[in-house]
Amino acid sequence: MAKVTKIKITLVKSLIGCKEDQIATAKALGLKKINDTTVQPDNAATQGKIKKIIHLLQVENVK
Repeated sequence: MAKVTKIKITLVKSLIGCKEDQIATAKALGLKKINDTTVQPDNAATQGKIKKIIHLLQVENVK
């Protein structure tokens, strides 16, 4: 069985002034306020969400 890798995602910039779809993407990742952090599985769906709002995030690998 393959080991599932995880990604730690932190919102580092405000959602004020962002487009509605970017705000919805952040909320789908579980991020509401600055410095909110969530751990998500590293898969294609998560990577797509990160790519959409990468300018607002800090992303780290979790071991």
